[in-house]
Amino acid sequence: MKSFYFKGQRKLQSVMGGGAWRSGLVAASTLAGLFSLPVPRVCAQQADSGTPVVVQPGAPGQPTRTLPPSTRATLPPRSSADVQFMQGMIMHHEQAVEMTALIESHTENRDLRLLGARISHSQAEEIKFMKRWLETRGEPTSLPMPEMPGMDMSKQPMLMPGMLTPKQMEALKKAKGAEFDQLFLTGMIQHHNGALIMVKDLFDTAGSGQDAELFNFATDVDSGQRAEIRIMQTMLGAALPTK
Repeated sequence: MKSFYFKGQRKLQSVMGGGAWRSGLVAASTLAGLFSLPVPRVCAQQADSGTPVVVQPGAPGQPTRTLPPSTRATLPPRSSADVQFMQGMIMHHEQAVEMTALIESHTENRDLRLLGARISHSQAEEIKFMKRWLETRGEPTSLPMPEMPGMDMSKQPMLMPGMLTPKQMEALKKAKGAEFDQLFLTGMIQHHNGALIMVKDLFDTAGSGQDAELFNFATDVDSGQRAEIRIMQTMLGAALPTK
């Protein structure tokens, strides 16, 4: 409204400057009339009663519908694949954060340190989001561990696609300098490619990925990790010795 008033005022000044006093008076009266219009009845009723009005927009060409004040928002339906995707991605992200935590003590590579900080921050924030998403829906934040008689799960942990094996993680922890840089980059590229597989599997499952929050998150994971893979491939190519 402020910009409208300003434009009207400029028009009024130019008209009066030209001597058209009567036209200017009409313009001023019109502006005054706009500012003195009564508040719509619906708004007045809201202010008097203090009860919010819940309006449901109609389909194209259909009128809106006023709902009872007792109406409450409901979460969209979810599939078991949605829940498993979030639970699995939390585990997936946690290993990536564990990998980036090694950078400070294992390499002086400035570019790798910057990349690691970016991955650590973004995936830590995404872990918080995924946990909130699950908790809001009354779901556990971790995948149920399968009971397999005779198997030591501490030595053979359940891994999501692309996650580093205990042997790969041990090699990464022992490496230093240029060797660490190469192992980290190859390992994180593998890790990110695994996340892309998880997103594809989610959207390939009928009835899954329909929740708006989950859809936006999964597509962001896909685009973000594809971009980071390209960065790491470039860094890896620069680090490899030329023949």
